[in-house]
Amino acid sequence: MERVNRILSNALYQEYQKEIDDREKDRIYCRHNIAHLMDVARIAEILNCENGSLVSKELIYATALLHDCGRHIQYDKNVPHEIVGAELAEPILRDCGFEEEEILHILQAIRLHRTEQEALKYPLAGLIYRADKKSRLCMCCNASDTCHKKEEGRNLFLTY
Repeated sequence: MERVNRILSNALYQEYQKEIDDREKDRIYCRHNIAHLMDVARIAEILNCENGSLVSKELIYATALLHDCGRHIQYDKNVPHEIVGAELAEPILRDCGFEEEEILHILQAIRLHRTEQEALKYPLAGLIYRADKKSRLCMCCNASDTCHKKEEGRNLFLTY
């Protein structure tokens, strides 16, 4: 997990997370902070174990930490965060020592983490897609009634 810890200490990564935190400080809906990112990582790893551990834990954690890194640009410029996030993640991954093939898988998963049919075609992307959805605690959210997510896309009940 050395490379994942490098992501956490990477100056660009920290800058992007600060930008996201600044824009979401008054947000009443789900936030995209380190708690969310770690929830996605842990849930994806559980799903991975249940599926026979097809994906390395390090790739899961790296992808989970980076999957929303473009959120601040989405807020500012209305650009899909999964597209710009993959662009922002690439130099971080290179700087942290990930190999070319690993980078391609991680960037693909970031790009696809909001598209169910496409994400589920690829092991890492599918894990991040499902974990991202399962990480939301809609059943406990005070803003659930005004959330833009359709009711069938919200976690109103525990599932396992």
